[in-house]
Amino acid sequence: MSEPVLSARALAKTYQSGDRRIGVLRDVSLEVAAGESLSIRGESGSGKSTLLNLLSGLDAPDTGAITWEGAPPSTARRATYLGMVFQAFYLIPELDAAENVLMAARMIRAPGRAERARAADLLARVGLAERAAHLPAQLSGGERQRVAVARALMNSPRLLLADEPTGNLDEHTGDAVIELLLALCRETATALVLVTHNAAHAQKTNRQLFLREGVLSHA
Repeated sequence: MSEPVLSARALAKTYQSGDRRIGVLRDVSLEVAAGESLSIRGESGSGKSTLLNLLSGLDAPDTGAITWEGAPPSTARRATYLGMVFQAFYLIPELDAAENVLMAARMIRAPGRAERARAADLLARVGLAERAAHLPAQLSGGERQRVAVARALMNSPRLLLADEPTGNLDEHTGDAVIELLLALCRETATALVLVTHNAAHAQKTNRQLFLREGVLSHA
């Protein structure tokens, strides 16, 4: 069997608060295979953002291990292996939709004809071919999030982490973004970890987990 796209084993994380240590995550383990979607729900303060920071390699666990297809996360590998979608879009306001998508490619090298063609194709796949030259301020919230999804897929990542991607959207638009995200990940065999408060969105993934007081369990 091939290595999981993402594997976490017995993760623990604490933070210093004044004169005491506060446990945020305890003995968290999970695996995600290529093309598989996994959702994680949990109350505010349960450790979801901390867990995503660990899975993305932006922070390190106190104990435990994380691997991306058998190798530990690294800064050099992150730009090509990992895509991220956030609640707040994080588009560059001075750049149009196409240039925002291309920013992911610029993290690796100056984009050429092939990268520009891929950005155009991704915008078409998320339904924004005719909005490629529009600035973020000229786009609706749902359109901005679709640009963010296209940007996350620009470098053909093996793993996509989505942190409350519908949190700033209305219900109808949020549903459409989740359906798009899941469809694109299935098409490209991209593993997806979706953090969400929305139970209906979580149910659309292949597997559902719940994080409560730093402990991960089946929903």
